[in-house]
Amino acid sequence: MKCPCQSNLDFEKCCEPLLKGQKFATTAEQLMRSRYTAYVNANIDYLKETLAPESQHDFDAKSAKQWAKQAVWKGLKINSTKLGTEKDTTGVVEFTATYKQGSETLDHHEVSTFKKENDKWYFIDGESHTHKEGEAHGHHHEKPHTVVRDQPKIGRNDPCTCGSGKKYKKCCGVDA
Repeated sequence: MKCPCQSNLDFEKCCEPLLKGQKFATTAEQLMRSRYTAYVNANIDYLKETLAPESQHDFDAKSAKQWAKQAVWKGLKINSTKLGTEKDTTGVVEFTATYKQGSETLDHHEVSTFKKENDKWYFIDGESHTHKEGEAHGHHHEKPHTVVRDQPKIGRNDPCTCGSGKKYKKCCGVDA
């Protein structure tokens, strides 16, 4: 059986050993591909294990499982990578995951950031948007550009940057 991550490799030689914890991803792209495969297989434990510790406070296992099971995963396309090799400690992967939810086919476009700690790659977070398959997003006929943050992402449960003392999700992040 070919791997769901569309590497053209067999599942047992590609993502399966990663999902079973028999080995770790050696690049940010490999981790990204294995996380997509984890969604296809609704392997929520793997998604949490490969999430950077500082990002785990925001992880909602219940909604991740619900999304993974409701979606019919159609394919993965890696648009670009920046760093994320075996020699790097950070990486950015831009990808599009196509899935069907109900009668609609959707493209989930994301620019994800990764880090390597103690020889293990972790997903930190991603900037994403979802649109109907084939529908232009934003400007027509433009290649999406890679977004690299100057500042760390503000978590929903972090103190708001405006100094109100409230959590970000209850203050300036209400509509985020």
